[in-house]
Amino acid sequence: MAKSRIGIDVGGTNVKIALVDDKGKIIYSNSVPTRAEMGYEYTVSNIKHAIHDLLYETKLSTKDIEGIGFGFPGQVDYKAGIVRNAPNIPGWVDVPIATLIEDEFRVPTRVDNDVRCAALGELNYGAGRGCENLICITVGTGIGSGLIVNGKLVRGASNAAGEIGHIKMQMHGGPICGCGDTGCLEAFASGPSIVALAEEYIKGGKSTKFREMANGGQITPYIVSQAALNGDPVAQRIFSIMGEYIGIGMASVVNLLNPEKIIVGGGVADAGDLLLKPLTETLKSRAMKIAGSAVKVVHAELGNSAGVIGAGLLMES
Repeated sequence: MAKSRIGIDVGGTNVKIALVDDKGKIIYSNSVPTRAEMGYEYTVSNIKHAIHDLLYETKLSTKDIEGIGFGFPGQVDYKAGIVRNAPNIPGWVDVPIATLIEDEFRVPTRVDNDVRCAALGELNYGAGRGCENLICITVGTGIGSGLIVNGKLVRGASNAAGEIGHIKMQMHGGPICGCGDTGCLEAFASGPSIVALAEEYIKGGKSTKFREMANGGQITPYIVSQAALNGDPVAQRIFSIMGEYIGIGMASVVNLLNPEKIIVGGGVADAGDLLLKPLTETLKSRAMKIAGSAVKVVHAELGNSAGVIGAGLLMES
């Protein structure tokens, strides 16, 4: 019987855990709260309990598990199996997660960045099947990416490759980015940028569908996308500006790496063609002709499961 793998996707709110077979199918899944404020030991203890539960529920022993893989948002040392820094999960600094899990279960354990895991999932079982060169980007609170070149995941000298959100769009000035620099792509185009543009419009005292939909509450990227889908011209314009910014950023990446596909996922990408259409048009008009005409921009296929499915593939990446 082919062995299965356990994929774990750690987020700021929840930890998703799944048993994945050798065809990329999820056989069992569960989630536990991250509760970062309780300290990383608490989260690790929750994860261990969740793995024991998974084995119990599926009637498997650790001998049936080929490997355990973790995806984390932030800086990860893949070779050492250490989470160096996860900005959205306070307290996760230099945590040797691979050793902590291997000591408990005696199963080989790997850890990598969450978007890189998503890229592996899409390459093997999603929108990237059959590709040798692709870029998987997630557009949410920030913009992250996983790069596949010649069929292999690119990690870089210090496991920090793929920070597409920090491509510089402006020489001096520009909006301040979470990284502390100015003029980064994700400071121009991400979830917070959509909200900032929407709020700026409202400051002018004008009414709009997304203002009505928020009903005095907080405006979110989801509300703006719903307003755009309902025909609100301001909301539609906000998404076309976002798509244009990302298209310009991706033109540099396409010129550099000449990929077959750009796979777009993440919360903001749920807006679908509202974002992908202006992104694709801008990319095609701004990239160099040969590289630009070779690339297709497509939606991610695996949705929220990409991270756990890809994490399970870290054994062989």
